[in-house]
Amino acid sequence: MAKLKLRGKDLISIGYPEGPVIGTAISIMHQHHKRKNYDDAIIILKNILKNPEIYLEDDKFSPVSRLLLHKNEKEKASQVIPLSKTSLNYQSYGLEGIEPGAVAQMDTAMRLPVTVAGALMPDAHEGYGLPIGGVLATENAVIPYGVGMDIGCRMCLTMYDLKPKFLEQNRSKLKDLLVENTRFGQAAFEKPFDDEVLTRLAFREIPILKKLKQKAVEQIGSSGSGNHFVEFGLVNIIDPNNEFHLPIGEYVGILSHSGSRGLGANIAQYFTKVAMEKTPLPKEAKHLAWLSLHDEDGIEYWLAMNLAGDYASANHRHIHRRLSQALGQEPIAKVENHHNFAWKELLEDGREVIVHRKGATPARTGVLGIIPGSMTAPGFIVRGKGKAISLNSASHGAGRKMSRRKAQEAFTQSQMDKYLQAHGVDLIGGGLDEAPFAYKNIEHVMAFQSDLVETIGTFLPKIVRMDN
Repeated sequence: MAKLKLRGKDLISIGYPEGPVIGTAISIMHQHHKRKNYDDAIIILKNILKNPEIYLEDDKFSPVSRLLLHKNEKEKASQVIPLSKTSLNYQSYGLEGIEPGAVAQMDTAMRLPVTVAGALMPDAHEGYGLPIGGVLATENAVIPYGVGMDIGCRMCLTMYDLKPKFLEQNRSKLKDLLVENTRFGQAAFEKPFDDEVLTRLAFREIPILKKLKQKAVEQIGSSGSGNHFVEFGLVNIIDPNNEFHLPIGEYVGILSHSGSRGLGANIAQYFTKVAMEKTPLPKEAKHLAWLSLHDEDGIEYWLAMNLAGDYASANHRHIHRRLSQALGQEPIAKVENHHNFAWKELLEDGREVIVHRKGATPARTGVLGIIPGSMTAPGFIVRGKGKAISLNSASHGAGRKMSRRKAQEAFTQSQMDKYLQAHGVDLIGGGLDEAPFAYKNIEHVMAFQSDLVETIGTFLPKIVRMDN
């Protein structure tokens, strides 16, 4: 074995950059490994090159580690994709009620080099990357965090030919039905319904989906925690020309809010990491990293996102199927719409773009949706007016006016119980973080977007089930 005799070209051949690190590494190896052979020294140097962080605290090797880490940071900085100096103009609705942090996030999103257009809905509040309530159109690029963690999260309302007195006369029974036929958070059904969505080819062809298949099977038909709910309430149809062909008046309804569970969350996390590696952005925009739909990763995310959206729809299908069977009633009408998704759509000038609606409802001309308030405030059944300036969008709810933590600190359980009782609402599960006081006034939100949607009817919650 040759004695230790390192040269600069030896270090360059194993990947060391030209510069002071070469001389420092040779000096340190000669100083501390005089009796070591050449092969051992090269192995040590390769390890330092591969993981300089591990050797940072080692007195022998820390100078080399510092030089390598400094080089890596400089390289990363040089690879960062710059944002435009100014943001594109976009339309905001109810700006006076939107927190500055959400506006700042939207401004940042409008500086991305792939951004074409945007809009900010009146329920907007701060999130990660794109604000909740943000709508962003991009050119051939999809932003996983522009879609969000709960991919395809949606509202679903079914209406029944039952009058309000049925609900009041059967409150106790209906509470039992909700407990028996819904699952939230970590809970799941022992015997979930089967569904066509679980047979999709994507579960066999996309690596990340292969790993998530079993979890999807176990969680189907259930709801997440947080602001997800299933509730009985009263529907009031006010438009005589409604698409359901129902007489104006009151009906019993079931409204659910749920998404794609662990399937969507894991897809979002995985592809966000991939996007951050492929399109590194400045710190304030790092969660807006995108994937090109010309690349394999972008195509895989698009397929996975659409699968998660269909899975979310299946969850609602199962929720309403179970409750309809328990009621012994078939629904006479249904409304379903989703948010936290990306669509391929055309702008007025004919350009195809990817429209991200993170906590925003599609509101193209004639498209129906349900925009909930809170557990004591009405939701609104709406028909879209198709306004291009809003990217054919509307709010997805009232929107939070305070964080979960602040809500828990600001109110007591006694205050919440009295408030629910005064509004004739029974709550099963739930917590102070979802207190009605934590949400904006839905009437104000709807007034801000009167140009975007028209009201067909309302839904007033009466028995609400959430995660415990």
